[in-house]
Amino acid sequence: QVHLVESGGDSVQAGGSVKLSCELSDYIYNNYCLAWFRQGPGKEREGVAAIYADGGTHWYSDSVKGRFTMSQEKVKNTVYLQMAMLKPEDTAMYRCAAGPSVYDCFGGSWQRIATLPYWGHGTQVTVSS
Repeated sequence: QVHLVESGGDSVQAGGSVKLSCELSDYIYNNYCLAWFRQGPGKEREGVAAIYADGGTHWYSDSVKGRFTMSQEKVKNTVYLQMAMLKPEDTAMYRCAAGPSVYDCFGGSWQRIATLPYWGHGTQVTVSS
């Protein structure tokens, strides 16, 4: 069992930036897909960013493309989500997920990325207007 712990959540004003971290209790293996999901109040869970550990292929949802950047730091078993130009609609609980995958994070299928086996409990980001 791999444990994931998110940190970095904050309350900011619109236009601000926040950087989230997700530390794994085990190595980031090359066949891992790592992802960030979020769920806002009254909304369904949404995949926002994913990265394939070997080669670094990135996937972003249209709602965050150009504003969010996901990265990994294997020596620290940690992935990050740098969020910029934040909007009130970015308010959500952000959770990271990890696990083995094929086809570079299942070819970017959020439905399949959501089946990754390891999940953190989340960190809250609140954006005020």
